[in-house]
Amino acid sequence: MFSALRLTAQVARPWTASTLLHRAIAPSLTYTASPFSACFLARSFHPTIPAAATLNQATRRKPKKKTRASKSPLLEGNTQKKGVVSQIFIAKPKKPNSAKRKVARVKLSTGKTVQAYVPGEGHNLQDHSVVLIRGGRAQDLPGVRYKVVRGTLDFSGVVGRVTARSKYGAKRPKQ
Repeated sequence: MFSALRLTAQVARPWTASTLLHRAIAPSLTYTASPFSACFLARSFHPTIPAAATLNQATRRKPKKKTRASKSPLLEGNTQKKGVVSQIFIAKPKKPNSAKRKVARVKLSTGKTVQAYVPGEGHNLQDHSVVLIRGGRAQDLPGVRYKVVRGTLDFSGVVGRVTARSKYGAKRPKQ
């Protein structure tokens, strides 16, 4: 019995927008003959519209988890994306640093274009080279949020690299 009352109270509350609108338009037609009308005449749970949560209720509730925005949104949740190099140019880094950083403009398989940093010394990239792009920004190049993966597809590894070889696609040198 109580569960049926609770269900009817949840389904048709007396303060819903539609019932308030009907009361404003035709006050004489407030309650029509229905199986649940006797229930509402006998027990009107809340005569007023429910207010916002109190301060005590708000502090006791768990805070909503903040979803962090992706630092590499054009990868769309993937670790890497394939693309075709459309242009290679040299960029200057931000203020305290001075160098010639190599940057490639790559059109991804999704159709979007990104600027990707070319890591390591020397490269064999040119227009129409097929490359793999991963996340990770070049710290002193504003607007460059991606890096080109060395040693995959058309992009060769760094020649003569001895330390941190896996980052630059270099094989172990013969001794």
